[in-house]
Amino acid sequence: MSELASESALVGLEAISLAELTEKAALQVRVDRKYVLRLEDALALLPAIDPATRVLEIDGLRTFRYRSVYFDTPDLVCFRLTAQRRRRRFKIRTRTYVDSAECWLEVKTEGWRGGTVKNRLPYESADEDTVEPGHWFVAGVLGDRAVAGLAPTLVTRYNRTTFHQAAGDSRATLDTDLTWTGTDGAELVAPHLAVIETKTAAAASPIDRLLWANGHRPARISKYATGLAALRPELPSAPWRRTLRRHFDR
Repeated sequence: MSELASESALVGLEAISLAELTEKAALQVRVDRKYVLRLEDALALLPAIDPATRVLEIDGLRTFRYRSVYFDTPDLVCFRLTAQRRRRRFKIRTRTYVDSAECWLEVKTEGWRGGTVKNRLPYESADEDTVEPGHWFVAGVLGDRAVAGLAPTLVTRYNRTTFHQAAGDSRATLDTDLTWTGTDGAELVAPHLAVIETKTAAAASPIDRLLWANGHRPARISKYATGLAALRPELPSAPWRRTLRRHFDR
């Protein structure tokens, strides 16, 4: 996201370290709100962000490359639970921070009142394409929901900038240069889009209110499920039909 990093509105914001961000706003149990915008509309909002907002900075970088590998069963139980909006749905992925080669195995489940609970385990980056070394961890998190036959189903890549706001110790992320790749090599590239996610303990954040004031409302999007539905139109896609129709060429 080099074009964003050069924006004066972004460069002018104070930095926050990863250690401080984790201390103030780990938010492993949280409410997520997601927005899909044209990249130009996301850029236009940057100058209006509260100047007290801080930006995650590591080794002089404020934009970081992410690679996530999502795992599912042969019959796509994780995808189908999400498509059917089941309360006990879950996702399993590895997430690699490309710039540092740091990797985690993550299991995301539904928590209280639709909130998200994320459990994560430090992982070897050499194992990012397999869940086998961490199968015990996945089974421990899922309990009676544990499944067998997990294999890579989708890979996502994007660039991310992370913001911290003192109000409610909320976080927000801005993702650009999004790419989805299926196991058959099919690829969906969306350089014209930006995905903003706000992460709060409960109440709306200042960035949520900024988005609302500019006519942007939360959208139904899951990087895994929506991306897979975009690549495989034969799959059920009712929860994301509007997002797919408006933002993705299927």
